[in-house]
Amino acid sequence: MNKYLSLGVFLVAVVGIGMFIGIATPPGDWYAGLAKPSFNPPNWLFAPVWTILYILIAIVGWRTWQRNASGSAMRLWLAQMALNFAWSPVFFAMHATAAALVIIILLLAMILWFIETVRADDRPSALMFAPYALWTGFATLLNASILYLN
Repeated sequence: MNKYLSLGVFLVAVVGIGMFIGIATPPGDWYAGLAKPSFNPPNWLFAPVWTILYILIAIVGWRTWQRNASGSAMRLWLAQMALNFAWSPVFFAMHATAAALVIIILLLAMILWFIETVRADDRPSALMFAPYALWTGFATLLNASILYLN
């Protein structure tokens, strides 16, 4: 497959699935009624942040696939992607804040493990995952705070 076509596939898949999940599982009235910590960002911020992050995640996935489609780094990338896509339905649709916290903690661990795995061989991918790790760390704190407050 042409390398730029494969990049397009990664971008469409990651951003598209992310957008679909975001549309299918909106925060809604349940989320609006929850007690939230003072550092909770405004709702409008999540879509642009996740769009940028999903673009970076897709590029990193593509780079990883280009290097070794069946290697351990690709398996880690796929695992973090599955956890990422699972979080919103569990949190927003199922209202299972404790289960969502477990998922996001595992997600953060996978992201950090991925960064450590590729750091020496693909520094650009490790660096592109850094904002994702930071945002997921923040989201983990936010999820834990919402669980605690409610």
